[in-house]
Amino acid sequence: MSDFQTSKSTFLKKVVAIIEDNLADEHFGVTELADSISMSRSNLLRKVKQETGESVSVLIRNVRLHNAKQLLKDDTLTVSEISYQVGFSSTSYFTKCFRELYGYTPGEAGSRAKLEQEQEAAEEAQPTSQDKRNMTWPLIISSLAIVAVMLFFYFDKQKPVQNNLSKSIAVLPFKNDSADSTNIYFMNGLMEAILDNFQKIEDIKVTSRTTVEKYRGIAKTIPELSKELNVSYFIEGSGQKIGNEILLTIQLIEAPSDKHLWSKRYKREINDVFELQSEVAKSIAGEINAIITPAERERIEKIPTNNLVAYDHYLKGKALLDDETGEGLREGLAEFKKAIQEDGQFAQAYAYIAISYYYLDLYQTEQKYTEDLKSYADKAMELDSALGESLIARSLYYMQTRDFNKAIDSFEEVLEYYPNVAWVHNFLSNIYGLILPDTEKYLTHALQGIRVAVAGQDSATASYTYLHLSNALAQSGFINEAETYIKKSLEYNPDNLYSQYLYVYIKMARDFDLVRTKKELLEVLAQDTTRVDIIQEVAKVCYTMKDYKEAWQYYDRFIKLKEALQLDIYQSEDIKIGYVLEQLGRKEEAKRYYNSYLKYAENDQSMYRDLSLSAYYATMGDTDKAMDHLKAFSEQDNYQYWIVLFLDKDPIIPQMTDHPDYQKVMKKIKDKFWAKHKEIRVMLEKKDVIQPLKGDL
Repeated sequence: MSDFQTSKSTFLKKVVAIIEDNLADEHFGVTELADSISMSRSNLLRKVKQETGESVSVLIRNVRLHNAKQLLKDDTLTVSEISYQVGFSSTSYFTKCFRELYGYTPGEAGSRAKLEQEQEAAEEAQPTSQDKRNMTWPLIISSLAIVAVMLFFYFDKQKPVQNNLSKSIAVLPFKNDSADSTNIYFMNGLMEAILDNFQKIEDIKVTSRTTVEKYRGIAKTIPELSKELNVSYFIEGSGQKIGNEILLTIQLIEAPSDKHLWSKRYKREINDVFELQSEVAKSIAGEINAIITPAERERIEKIPTNNLVAYDHYLKGKALLDDETGEGLREGLAEFKKAIQEDGQFAQAYAYIAISYYYLDLYQTEQKYTEDLKSYADKAMELDSALGESLIARSLYYMQTRDFNKAIDSFEEVLEYYPNVAWVHNFLSNIYGLILPDTEKYLTHALQGIRVAVAGQDSATASYTYLHLSNALAQSGFINEAETYIKKSLEYNPDNLYSQYLYVYIKMARDFDLVRTKKELLEVLAQDTTRVDIIQEVAKVCYTMKDYKEAWQYYDRFIKLKEALQLDIYQSEDIKIGYVLEQLGRKEEAKRYYNSYLKYAENDQSMYRDLSLSAYYATMGDTDKAMDHLKAFSEQDNYQYWIVLFLDKDPIIPQMTDHPDYQKVMKKIKDKFWAKHKEIRVMLEKKDVIQPLKGDL
């Protein structure tokens, strides 16, 4: 048993032992480990994450590196030999990983080991106290001098000559040189495929396609773009498709100086399109000294289909999906189906059919495509379970069927393959923020999403990830910090109405001024009077103010819009609607909403089930039963600050005020929230992503 296993759990010791048994096999990864330990991949990912705080792939890599460190003590082996012995086929990648983990290169490991051995030998000699006083400083000074000289010569000879530019790039929209405008989809597809290949290389930071697309047709210099996008390199491309030939010119430009570093003109047969995409990515990575791991190289070189007619339909489908109006969704779906008619083994096309069905059903009262979504997602996974699109399709199926625990596992697996995808963190943030509330996990994914979204310079995604972070902080009671990040969200996208009305509530949390809150919400609503979510927020504020007549005006609009759009959202509002109708004397109508709400509350999977049932029985006048459920809710943890803030101001819950246990239970709910708030504060202050928190309410 290696030192790596010391003080670890029985499970982790077993995992490490299996990894060490397969150390030299560079292809031994997460899937192979899961098979060896007889666990599902998702359960393995979750268990290792719980025990180590790291992903399985990181654990495997660290076990390899730990064993390499031990082998490096033997100066009869070269660094290259050791890298192969521990499962690294690339010595340069091995060196990079080793330096990142230990802070020095494998070449330095031998001299460090000798120094440690000399120090241990000196300690074993055990000189007298007087000897120690006489000898310690000369020995230390002498040893340091020798090491300094060694390191000077080592770094002087080994340090490569390179510039100080970061490995950050933006792929500018390719120009279609053909007079045939119908070829634009092909050139855009070629650009996106090359950009996707760069995104598979962890050593390169890539600006998102949506951000760069905004610069299509805008006349700005490279230095100007560099300043706006904060990247070191730009890639420009132009070309055309003529019959069965592709002509493509690619240029690599050093951004700050506008210096052309590299260019190449390609003339290839259409049959070589995938090789062309791979070659461009690998060539440019080499030019900027980016390291490509063996696994990354394999992903870059993977050919999605051997049928070029199928690939052509696939590119047309992708182009239609990119239509921001959403009108191209069904047309894109038809193109993907044509692709699989041409190639029944085309996993990416199956995955995109499933993804399209998910978005066709999104928020709809009647979900028509669940079985289709499952069928195509299953087929994509069957054909290629290591494909990002396949994993995403499966995750969306679990979202569709509201199997949120499986959705979490599946999205975590997507992140195992593609850790730098902000929208996946946003999906997980939504689950932990709204569906299966867990404030700490909500904050964690919001913070991780910020890293990748901002690094990618995607303004829209960055705005939403800052929105998630602000909301997570507000839900945890950190109102000052929430205001800081909601302002950042609005800086990235001032038109983000979600951020606008969250900001209204953040300000309200300080003084609970509902009159001002309603006024500001109406200002947000005026920008888009069809926003169902904002209409119900205005209605909710009027309800809290006990202005039931005005509350009904907005709830009536809310109901009609929901029905017109066939939306299955905001079922939790039914109790407020019922209560408002009852206060207006419309008791028969109120019953219908109360019954609908009871069905919703009884099927609620979240921690708020008992709180929902407490509210229902309070409206029914059954105070004892309402209090029983409120007590049950008080045993929960990780609930949102908005619950604490509104609980005793809601017109329904205070109907239990006369119950002898009411005050005690309400105090318990608030005390538990603030105790959890303190725990989260410690967690946040340990994160290097944000500054230590300065205060709270």
